[in-house]
Amino acid sequence: MKKRTLWITLVALLVVAAVGYFFLGRSEDKAAAAGRRALNDRPIPVAAAAAQHGDIDVTIDALGTVTARNTVTVKPRVDGQLARVGFQEGQLVKEGDLLAEIDPRPFQAMLDQANGQLARDQALLANAQLDVERYRDLLAKNSIASQQVDAQEALVRQYQGTVQTDRGAVDTAKLQLAFTRIVAPLSGRLGLRQVDVGNMVHASDATGIVVITQTQPISVIFAIPADNLGAVVKHVQAHEKLLVDAWDRDGKIKLASGTLLSLDNQIDTTTGTVKIKAEFANADNSLFPNQFVNARLRVETRHDATLIPLAAIQRGTLGTFVYVVNSEAKTVSTRAVTLGPSTADTVAVEKGLEAGEMVVVDGADKLRQGAKIELPTTDKGKDENAGAKNGAAGTPGRKPGGKRPPSP
Repeated sequence: MKKRTLWITLVALLVVAAVGYFFLGRSEDKAAAAGRRALNDRPIPVAAAAAQHGDIDVTIDALGTVTARNTVTVKPRVDGQLARVGFQEGQLVKEGDLLAEIDPRPFQAMLDQANGQLARDQALLANAQLDVERYRDLLAKNSIASQQVDAQEALVRQYQGTVQTDRGAVDTAKLQLAFTRIVAPLSGRLGLRQVDVGNMVHASDATGIVVITQTQPISVIFAIPADNLGAVVKHVQAHEKLLVDAWDRDGKIKLASGTLLSLDNQIDTTTGTVKIKAEFANADNSLFPNQFVNARLRVETRHDATLIPLAAIQRGTLGTFVYVVNSEAKTVSTRAVTLGPSTADTVAVEKGLEAGEMVVVDGADKLRQGAKIELPTTDKGKDENAGAKNGAAGTPGRKPGGKRPPSP
């Protein structure tokens, strides 16, 4: 009997516990649902900026390679022992500057020998010319045969040819002696020295003594899509100068500005691009040969375009759209837009937005159509929406697209 009573008591306790758990769980679910509804109704803090009228450049970006305008491998023009090197590696030189010198003594000896031979043959020529004058006088007196006069005149012409050959040998020896002084064939920057003093150098050496690259001015070669070729050719044919900027690999620092120099004469069928060469003064030597840069070709400038920060652009099933802040800055609505040219942080809107309208630039990841929003306020509690007319967005001093302000 006691055992039966115990079982009945246990069952009753289990029933009471189950009923309590059921009602308690429903209460907690209702509370959680109410909390979620309250959270969803809570305004979402965002930063906004006003669309403005302004100018924007239409550019074509491409990866380019810096190329020296001229590159020369300085080689000796005569064989000999390198006696002196008169340059520092990396030095800037001008055309005609002395770079190195080969031992000139063997070539000076050759010149002396050529001069001696010339003097000897000139003396023989002078003597033969005197003899031919005597023979002509004797021939006029019928003292000798005309054949002897003809032979002497032929000997004179022979000596004249020998003297002319000797003079050529002297000029060659002088030239060979001059070639022992190795000078810069153009102005530019020197590379690393390829041979040390004391080594024998030859005109047939492949490496040469040093390499000179002409870096002022310097060129950048890059390729643009063939679809953009028409806009570029139109300006080139009109003899307009197109500006080209060279940026670093990250696209954050502008290295130099130049102009378009020439276009290639054919399209690369493999890549569907055409090569372009731009020229830069490079007065500060910020560009080095074989350096990779981001080339930005400025095709035209569009005036009075509707501009918004690039951070405002969203993409989804609607395509490209923005969140537009409704009147009194209470809610937002989605708006499909058609984009035009863009820069690193600004984009032109060709359709779908008017100047003066406010768009969300930060905090858009939590928004939806009709969502309630809250714009940051100043310390005095004034709505920063009023400052958006000047292009301000969010808290003063903070750029659009920065960190989201803390939730209230």
